[in-house]
Amino acid sequence: MTAERRMTLSRRALLAAGLPAMTIAMARAQDGAETYPERQVSFIVPFAPAGGTDILARLLAQKLEQRLGKAFVVENRPGAGTILATNYIAKSAPDGYTIAMTVSSLAADVTLYKSLPYDPAKDFALIALIARVPFVLVVNPSLPVNSVEDLIDLAKQRTLSYGSGGVGAFHHLAAALFSTLTGIKMAHVPYRGTAPALNDLLAGQIPLIWALPVSVMPFVEQGKVKALGVSTLHRFPAMAQVPTVAESVVPGFDIEFFFGIAAPAKVPPQVVERLSAAIREITELPDVRARMSALGTSVDFRNSDQFREQITKEYQKYGTIVRDAGIESN
Repeated sequence: MTAERRMTLSRRALLAAGLPAMTIAMARAQDGAETYPERQVSFIVPFAPAGGTDILARLLAQKLEQRLGKAFVVENRPGAGTILATNYIAKSAPDGYTIAMTVSSLAADVTLYKSLPYDPAKDFALIALIARVPFVLVVNPSLPVNSVEDLIDLAKQRTLSYGSGGVGAFHHLAAALFSTLTGIKMAHVPYRGTAPALNDLLAGQIPLIWALPVSVMPFVEQGKVKALGVSTLHRFPAMAQVPTVAESVVPGFDIEFFFGIAAPAKVPPQVVERLSAAIREITELPDVRARMSALGTSVDFRNSDQFREQITKEYQKYGTIVRDAGIESN
């Protein structure tokens, strides 16, 4: 018996039994989940094209299309940090045909913003965590420091400024945590994105920033900036010569950026499981791992339940950082 024939019979049986319309609708969703995807899937990215998140999303979209047999079309929806795209996902139909790249902002924004148009804890089905990436503390070569300890000593003697991609951006949160744990005070200079902050660092207009590896590795190799430390507990393989901040002088210092896949809440469990399994297989492919490494990310697959557990921890962590640093956003 064909899948289509089984679907037709199950619906007729429900109708004959006089079950409520909602029950019938749920049964139809479950029937569709068994053959998912049956048509094109929209893959939302919360940032503009050509950035690291967009490149990773397009790589995953290509592999998902090859594995599941239907097009996964990337759609960029930048704006308001990641809130515009995240709200779009929260309000989309929970049928699995609109999914999204999600990043650490999902965990931080709940504390950072006074109000959000969605509930991060309730409005999303978390499909899979894909990768993590640390931040790198980099300084202009003119700054007379060669280590994290040197930087702390200098910051205690005079007020240093640092750039970030904006108030509440993760570069800002990394710097805020660093200041809180070391007891130093630095002046925050927010920019409209990481690129202009990096440009001013290279020009010597600001002395330091925290940045993702993919943004600064070429400049480190060229000697245009100095890398003092990475933000995670373990060294980053692509920059293994750079010590961690934790091993240098700030035990326990640990902050990173994650990439994951989410969908609207109430997506059928079969769809979540099918996508999660496909993503796990994709992240094990040698060419995917090589490309992700080139993007400065470390593969760290977690299934739906593990991703949810991780997000819960992140809510608490970033909430503490934001409150301790007194960060306020609109």
